Amino acid sequence: MSAEEKVIVFDTTLRDGEQAAGTRLGVREKLELAIQLARLGVDVIEAGFPISSPQDFEAVELIAKQVTGPTICGLSRVVNADIDAAGKALKKAKKARIHTGLGISDIHIASKFKDEKYGKTLEAKKAKALDMGVKAVKRAKQYTDDVEFYCEDSGRADKEYLYKVVEAVIDAGATTVNIPDTTGYAIPQQFGQLIADILKKVPNAKKAVISVHCHDDLGMSVANTLAGVSNGARQVECTINGVGERAGNASLEETVMAIKTRKDFFGLDTKINAKELYKTSRMVSEMLGIFVPPNKSIVGANAFAHSSGIHVDGFLKNPLTYEIIRPQDVGSPKSAVVITARTGRHGLKHKLTELGYKVSQAELEQIYQRFLDVADKKTEVFDEDIAALVGDERRTIEQVYELQYLHVACGTGTLPTASVKMKINGKDTPVTAAACGDGPVDAAYEAIKVATGQSPKLDLYSIKAVTGGKEALGEAIVKVIDKKGVRFTGRGVSTDIIEASAKAYVDAINRMVAQGIGDRV
Repeated sequence: MSAEEKVIVFDTTLRDGEQAAGTRLGVREKLELAIQLARLGVDVIEAGFPISSPQDFEAVELIAKQVTGPTICGLSRVVNADIDAAGKALKKAKKARIHTGLGISDIHIASKFKDEKYGKTLEAKKAKALDMGVKAVKRAKQYTDDVEFYCEDSGRADKEYLYKVVEAVIDAGATTVNIPDTTGYAIPQQFGQLIADILKKVPNAKKAVISVHCHDDLGMSVANTLAGVSNGARQVECTINGVGERAGNASLEETVMAIKTRKDFFGLDTKINAKELYKTSRMVSEMLGIFVPPNKSIVGANAFAHSSGIHVDGFLKNPLTYEIIRPQDVGSPKSAVVITARTGRHGLKHKLTELGYKVSQAELEQIYQRFLDVADKKTEVFDEDIAALVGDERRTIEQVYELQYLHVACGTGTLPTASVKMKINGKDTPVTAAACGDGPVDAAYEAIKVATGQSPKLDLYSIKAVTGGKEALGEAIVKVIDKKGVRFTGRGVSTDIIEASAKAYVDAINRMVAQGIGDRV
């Protein structure tokens, strides 16, 4: 692609991203991430702020030596010692860049340059800041031809002064000029217009690359970044997962995929290998200890998950109905149909087919009704839950006894008591019964014995969670022995383990009666 069509991707995860509160990367971790960023295809890696600490200097120096492909960048203030430290750390880089600059908004200059040595008036201080910026660029040029200058807090700066600074630092040799919305103050229309005005009103603006670096304080970092690109900026400064100071920076994955997906609108592209985005996101999340929200665009766990019936139905017919990006394009696991109470019959049938079950329409309806009962109690119904429901519904024996109602009362100092209502084949009216026991399950079994008139001996009882979490389905398995010593196995599934236990006992009795053993009603 031509220079006009390409957007340079400047990644600052290792510098601005690491400034997120409560995070810290070691030297080796920075190197590992830098290697992955190179695989991702970023154009520039801002490896750190060399003067800030010996460890940061070491990290920048190591990355400069060992990582090839991207330009390796070090940050500095307009301070000679900063610039010299950055130049020294970047000495072994095949492609090096020094990123220097200072605050240019009135509030930054008035606050940071309070000392009268910078001037007694705001205008004098602004003139001094401009002179410092020009000298910093010239000093950085002694170490590398690739110098970027940041005009900190451009989003709140006086425009005429900003134009003057941009023109002066380009004349001094800056090859890239960074226009940061440092505080996330800008609105997309406003910020886009700022970039357009710089390119229009600064005479030498086109001799340098105009870059944008936006923060997310008002939730508009990516929107502002894209507005800048639409108006002529050709470098975007981002972090993986949008990590960074305060509310964070513009998210690299969102910015890149917006440009790629809406190429029809932007007419631009990057050289990012998007298939590495998901992997890179997970590495950054793990190393910084910052959780990726499930609803995060592009790399969140729910980015390609569908659950509501209308969405699932449309997605299964044609993924493009609800997906504008294919998960494989960003290296994400395949699209998922998440089974919840909202999924509907079509989604459930798809999941059953995926799990290898062939069901008739009548079976589907039966399973669906059971599924709704479970789904109302659970946030998500897992594959194991569905398999358990199918197994519970597919009976190969006559259901002589059916548990319609179960109530158990128990507690410390209370005798466990259970009451049941059983539907029995051949009887028009359900049978109710109550009994006490040594525990809630034993009480339920005693009540079932009374209601059915069957008294098999319990030989084995086990209960396990089908899936994880407090809302997991419980699966109970019981073995009973009839009066002739023959064993029968029963199985029950429910989110209530007492109910699952009772169902398993009734199932075992039904299997016993089906074999002609026991007292038929």
